[in-house]
Amino acid sequence: MSKTEAAPRPLQGIELILAGVILACANFAAVLDMTIVNVSISHIAGSLAISPVEGTYAITSYAVAEAVMVPLTGWLAARFGSVRVFVTSIFMFGIFSALCGFSTSLSMLIVGRILQGLAGGPLMPLSQTLLMQVYPQNKRATALGLWSVTTLVAPVVGPYLGGYICDNWAWPNIFMINIPIALLCALGSWRLLKRFDNKPVRDKVDFVGLILLVVWVGALQIMVDKGKEYDWFESKIIIALAIVTVIGFLCFVIWELTEEKPIVNLRIFGNRGYSTSILTLCLSFGSCFGTLVIVPLWLQNYMGYTATWSGMVSACTGVLAIMAAPFAAKLAVKLDARYVVFFSVLWLGATTLYLSFSATNMTLAQISIPLLLNGLGMPFFFIPLTNLALSSVDPKDVASASGLLSFSRTLSGAIATSIVTTSWDNQISRFHEELAGIITSSQYATIPRALIDYAVQIQSVMLATDHIFMVAGFTFALAAGAIWLAPKPTRVADTAGAH
Repeated sequence: MSKTEAAPRPLQGIELILAGVILACANFAAVLDMTIVNVSISHIAGSLAISPVEGTYAITSYAVAEAVMVPLTGWLAARFGSVRVFVTSIFMFGIFSALCGFSTSLSMLIVGRILQGLAGGPLMPLSQTLLMQVYPQNKRATALGLWSVTTLVAPVVGPYLGGYICDNWAWPNIFMINIPIALLCALGSWRLLKRFDNKPVRDKVDFVGLILLVVWVGALQIMVDKGKEYDWFESKIIIALAIVTVIGFLCFVIWELTEEKPIVNLRIFGNRGYSTSILTLCLSFGSCFGTLVIVPLWLQNYMGYTATWSGMVSACTGVLAIMAAPFAAKLAVKLDARYVVFFSVLWLGATTLYLSFSATNMTLAQISIPLLLNGLGMPFFFIPLTNLALSSVDPKDVASASGLLSFSRTLSGAIATSIVTTSWDNQISRFHEELAGIITSSQYATIPRALIDYAVQIQSVMLATDHIFMVAGFTFALAAGAIWLAPKPTRVADTAGAH
């Protein structure tokens, strides 16, 4: 949109509500598909006659494609129009979801997931940017709260929904549920939002930056996804991926900082408020996501829960998060965001540390209530932090900043998942060895050896799980302290003119 043109009037009434629901649903679908497949791998592997390890490629392929596309959002929006990119992305997301659901082989599924990830990548940052753009100034905090809830709740609901669908229907339906949502969102968003589209800017394409981005992000994502499987740096494949990641990243940073029209605007990291927000986000979201990955694994494999019930327990974190989001949105614009983020992240750390005292005889309520309380801190951390980050950059850079914010969140979640699951397995082995050394055969001569070993394994898993919770709790404390590196915010994020 040129500077001489008047900005379109924000939506009102039922149109405003519909636009908010459509954009939130699109974001929810994209984030949901990051985790909905996690508990479905065994079903997919059995149906396609592949190994569970091969089945995990359905997770990796989506994550890599999405991670590559998210930071490109700002460039795509400027070149083709934010609304056009959003509508095309959500429509293609539905088409490629159908391709995944109809897959009859691993190769077909992987292609479908790659295309689905490419389509889903821009949905997260653009849904946020468009929400802020179409809402009037006095309601933008509420809009950000709505968007934040979908971002926080979707990864938690994913395992539950995936487990329930696989337990009661069939795995293709985890993809098929996206089709009606995507088509309705594409039609509705075009009818409601097309007048908000910006005029495309036909700058030259930074092909070198694009290639470097694909190389280093792809190598990093594959490395963190497959590191555990290949025993990390004991494998030449992982070492090669690490070298490609480091060299590719350095070349990418140097090129983008010196390129006149970079495909990813890295210069916004020069803003202390924005870079501090990214640091706090990565530490906090990584800790949060890492613990949420461990909970269903622990409950399903060692506490006797089904995929449906373990997902339901994990989803407890989203209950109070939804209820508290409107209050967090209002608080984010009334108080210094640093104070809100500081105390909410400390709350997340405290509730996580409480979980580090878990035991094998815990009841459903004893596990669920701490997770329920933990979720209360999520919107009070995420909404003010997002506002602080976006208010720190120029309005013209908000789309790029939003894309890099989503990229950092996605990447921190992937890295945290890899670190946590590897550490969890290592700690289980360590505690098992220590406990086995304490028990002597003469003490339990009348008890079958297999039963003793099973009891030792259960206790080892519990100790390892508590260890993960404890480390995550202290990482939250570190993240809370990091927010004070940001300067005092002087304004609220205003993205009315951002694309």
